[in-house]
Amino acid sequence: MMTKIIGVGNYIPSETITNLFFDKHIFLNEEGVVLKENNASITDKLKKITGIEERRYADNTQVTSDLGYIAAKKAIENSEIDPETLDYIIFAHNFGDVRFGTVQSDMVPSLAARVKHLLGIRNNFCVAYDVLFGCPGWIEGVIQAHAFIRSGMAKRCLVIGAETLSRVVDIHDRDSMIYADGAGAAVLEVNNDDDSGIKAHLSASYTLEEKDYLYFGKSYNNERCPDTRYIKMDGRKIYEFALVNVPDAMKKCLDNSGYSIEQLNKIIIHQANEKMDEAIVNRFYQLYGKPVPENIMPMVIHKLGNSSVATIPSLLTMILQDELEHHKISKGDIVLFASVGAGMNINAFVYQF
Repeated sequence: MMTKIIGVGNYIPSETITNLFFDKHIFLNEEGVVLKENNASITDKLKKITGIEERRYADNTQVTSDLGYIAAKKAIENSEIDPETLDYIIFAHNFGDVRFGTVQSDMVPSLAARVKHLLGIRNNFCVAYDVLFGCPGWIEGVIQAHAFIRSGMAKRCLVIGAETLSRVVDIHDRDSMIYADGAGAAVLEVNNDDDSGIKAHLSASYTLEEKDYLYFGKSYNNERCPDTRYIKMDGRKIYEFALVNVPDAMKKCLDNSGYSIEQLNKIIIHQANEKMDEAIVNRFYQLYGKPVPENIMPMVIHKLGNSSVATIPSLLTMILQDELEHHKISKGDIVLFASVGAGMNINAFVYQF
């Protein structure tokens, strides 16, 4: 029994935010002191390190569940299923619905319940719940759906990843330029017909010393409300953590699948930082004593930024729908999915298309 992806969809917001958007921002350090570098130098450095030139922001009238609903609807249409046949709707996010101009997170009812309502599903035994697992949340949702299907508890699941990170950033923190909004989704079902499906998976949580590498903290502007919290990160520690731990996790997952490194056709990794992702993949291949093949890792962070849980399902949709130049997934291809993020959490799965 295998778990197969039968439909994908994404929603990439229409509002494009270039690096010039931040030209008038007042960036401060942790002590509240204005950075010495001018904003042009700051954005140029960001581009060199992360690769980000642009990112997308949701419309002011939209919240995370709206984005997730659009991606989910597209995935259902792509799969050509009756949504009433879904056994689970799993919605991965981290901050709930945060309306534009507010700082309050709304997660009651769950975002999955909101999407189920918007889809008009009447089946009461279609269970809707949320997953909070940092940036690896969508992969974790896929792994949970796989577990439900393998156990016989479900035959068909919808897994959504959506975020509006633009609503939870500190505008005085230069790291705010990294974050973006978006959504992606996939429909998975039991597969007894061929060999396609999930072949191996792995998850881990590093919390003893690493728990607060990503956290909620006060604004760098000491004059702003001290009780309001924004997403913060220790970029250097995250980078070092990822380079040490993610390649090992990817190798363990691939080895558990039974496939060799030579059989791997694509690596779809969380789009967090171009330099970091390239370093992770380089180190992964070094573990096998192999050079990195050309075109193995598609990247869209340059134009879409880091939309957390949405990056991987959005990218997968673009590839499968022939929207990404120079990248294609064919029948029989072996793809390794991997992510790292707040928690600190790492996960991966190997999939044969």
